[in-house]
Amino acid sequence: AARLVTPHPAAPALPPGSTGPLAAPRLFWGTYRPHVYFGMKTRSPRALVTGLMWLQHGERGGHLRHSCEQSDGLARYGWLMHDGENFGVQEIRDGELVLRTEFVKRPGGEHGGDWSWRVTARTEVRTGCAGEQPGRAGPFLTSACFPLQSAGGPVPLLSLFFYVATDGQGTLQPQLENRTRLMAVTGTTEELGSFTLTFLPPMAESGEDPKHASYNYLDAASPGLHRLTELVRSSLSSRFIFSAPGRQRRRFFGVDAVRGPLGDPSRGRLLLHQVTLEPPGILEVTFESGSAAAGRPGRLAGQALSEELLQHVAAFEQRFEETFGLGRKGFPPPQQRFAQAALSELLGGLGYFHGHSLVQVPGQEQPVPGPEAALFTAIPSRSFFPRGFLWDEGFHQLLLGRWAPALSRDIIAHWLDLMNAEGWIPREQILGEEARAKVPPEFVLQHSETANPPTLLLALERLLPDAPQPFLRRLFPRLRAWYDWFNRTQAGPLPLTFRWRGRDAQHERFLNPKTLGSGLDDYPRASHPSPEERHLDLRCWMALGARVLAALAERLGEPAGPYREAEWALSDNALLDELHWAPELGTFADYGNHSAAVGLRWRTAAPAVPGQPPPEPQLLREVREPPQLRFVGALGYVSLFPLLLQLLRPDSPRLPALLDAMRSERQLWTPFGLRSLARDSPFYLQRNTEHDPPYWRGHVWVNINYLALRALHSYARAEGPQRERAAELYQELRHNLVGNVYRQHRDSGFLWEHYSDSTGHGHGCRPFAGWTALVVLAMAEDY
Repeated sequence: AARLVTPHPAAPALPPGSTGPLAAPRLFWGTYRPHVYFGMKTRSPRALVTGLMWLQHGERGGHLRHSCEQSDGLARYGWLMHDGENFGVQEIRDGELVLRTEFVKRPGGEHGGDWSWRVTARTEVRTGCAGEQPGRAGPFLTSACFPLQSAGGPVPLLSLFFYVATDGQGTLQPQLENRTRLMAVTGTTEELGSFTLTFLPPMAESGEDPKHASYNYLDAASPGLHRLTELVRSSLSSRFIFSAPGRQRRRFFGVDAVRGPLGDPSRGRLLLHQVTLEPPGILEVTFESGSAAAGRPGRLAGQALSEELLQHVAAFEQRFEETFGLGRKGFPPPQQRFAQAALSELLGGLGYFHGHSLVQVPGQEQPVPGPEAALFTAIPSRSFFPRGFLWDEGFHQLLLGRWAPALSRDIIAHWLDLMNAEGWIPREQILGEEARAKVPPEFVLQHSETANPPTLLLALERLLPDAPQPFLRRLFPRLRAWYDWFNRTQAGPLPLTFRWRGRDAQHERFLNPKTLGSGLDDYPRASHPSPEERHLDLRCWMALGARVLAALAERLGEPAGPYREAEWALSDNALLDELHWAPELGTFADYGNHSAAVGLRWRTAAPAVPGQPPPEPQLLREVREPPQLRFVGALGYVSLFPLLLQLLRPDSPRLPALLDAMRSERQLWTPFGLRSLARDSPFYLQRNTEHDPPYWRGHVWVNINYLALRALHSYARAEGPQRERAAELYQELRHNLVGNVYRQHRDSGFLWEHYSDSTGHGHGCRPFAGWTALVVLAMAEDY
């Protein structure tokens, strides 16, 4: 138990102090709070936190917006441009309100430099829009729409709330004007030294004329960053009056000036500046570091901010084309802007988290906290999964590694430093109160026997040729320990077989017990989990692990023989056939204790006490044919893994069958990409429980389709009898996948978690930049 919560003894993969303001000044500040619509913090354990909230006032009040919630029902939001380092441009559509958030960072001093925000608010009726028009810093979908004023009546009032909060250390001092307007905040923290945050008066849309506004401010003890929305909402009062010259007086909700502490004031302090106005209007906020004062050319606001934004936009567009070449490939401007937005959403979803995991130790009733840890990572979804996921991250880094290799190496090192003394990395990282507040309780605990696909190795294999040797040398002991942990804990019943641990234990509740560790959750496995199982996908991941470890060892001059031997054994096509080829199914498959005749049926138990009403009926599994050891008949993504990770030789006699399955509309082929489970499978689009809809049972997922494109691209260039067929499938699949993801983004405003195999419509959570942003590499044909 102690070893499970003890950090690995190897030297850290990330050198100590490398995230600080002196070691990495350009990355010290960032939009590292991806779960809020707009906010920034530093890469430090007790960061200074800044953010934006807004409230549209209506006859029945309004909804306070702060953290990204699917239930908010926003028409769209997301980064149009974000380079991961210097600037970002985001558009948010909330009903008839359009917010454009922009930020620019400027280096200087010893504490991460300065930064400035600009928030432009407009209110529009979407009916009659003529389409996309260029804005002041890139595409801004507003200019050709009819303004709300033309519909008659006053524009609804809008309140924008800008806040700054400390998280356990540092001091803040409000600077008030006329005792009502919070004009600035001065403060100091250990990592930032002294600083000044200035809230400039709002301007008209021209950027030159002042805008009438009402002001409120809040000064309160912080109840914890995860409760800031609750604090502000509870501080609102409807007693305030908005009275613009020549306009009718209107009541609005405003925060009261001082709020007593909800908890321990030592946890931190919140200062909030509320501006209430009639859109349109522009507001700017500047952060100025005390140590950058000597070399500062002037305040980064107004025209100076506009000029820097335009320079960053031009540099971003040039770098994007140099990196991905979509213009050279003939993609029209709308599709290029779509790809820029997909990359930007992934970069804008970088987060910095600090805290500890809760680990369930075998044989102990109570979970134990893991060690304090920090994680710099991309996230799958700002609304639904704003935290780190191990198997997602490798796919994220395939794209980020092309855009910013040093940034990607930094993230991979953060992940490997989460390893415990056993060589285990928890599959889901829930670090800190803000992260934990977004997670259902059943997913908080991390189980020490559960693995996750080592997709970081995919990214590392791409980075390996150009990665600095000191970086690789720091990683090697941890990668070796991780590989050894897999071999020790996920071994199968026979040599060179592997089995995912941690499958659902209550078999009677599920049509097919889930396998969360595999990343493919409800993908059908053996109906009755047992030690005899052999999981095909895990075997292929282990072959990848051996290949990457061998290449890394050779690069470092370390003994590579054992890894090369494991790679050859795990890639042996004859042995792969013997263990996983199912002749009766005509495909590769898992093996285990399986019944093909299972279903869900409503059952009502007899009352526990005679005369009492029976309990509620339950939907439970019915097994109509006893299980037996056999191959599992579930043609889908798992069946393709020897192709996806390119274990099959180009002349393999099994390759034609896999290509046939991929191209068969009765099985995996759709106009939108490869579906996850064959349409003729008995599990196709079947619910797993009453409350558990199908997930990996037919939907189209971009990450696996990307691996398919990558593999087909390789087979199309290798000598072999399937070369022309692979090239043909590659072109068709790429056209279908890219075209559908683009159309759904154009029509809905979002990248989605997965896509319907029958309509192509986005399903699951949104926005889901995550691995769906791999569409950029598919467009660029960068594998």
